[in-house]
Amino acid sequence: MEFDLDVVVVMATLFIGLPWVILHYITKWKTAATITTDDEVLLEELYNLAKRLDERMDTVERLVAADDPSFTPARRLIPDQERDNQQLRELEALIAEKKGVRP
Repeated sequence: MEFDLDVVVVMATLFIGLPWVILHYITKWKTAATITTDDEVLLEELYNLAKRLDERMDTVERLVAADDPSFTPARRLIPDQERDNQQLRELEALIAEKKGVRP
């Protein structure tokens, strides 16, 4: 029985090489679509920074309002309003759930 080298190469490519390439890129695609631990840490830091900046804006607006009674603050998320509180509670619950801590 005579083996033709071309047939062996084609068969190896079809049954070994092609599935390996397909599975390799499927794995790469699935891992690239998820958020890594570093991404989660960055998002949490950004969320905490946004909360601190919001508190600072509240302080600045209070100071300006004390000096100028005609001052009206811009519309933004305000923690003491119920429509904004619901969104903030949902976000904080998601962060706590991700950390494994009960709010």
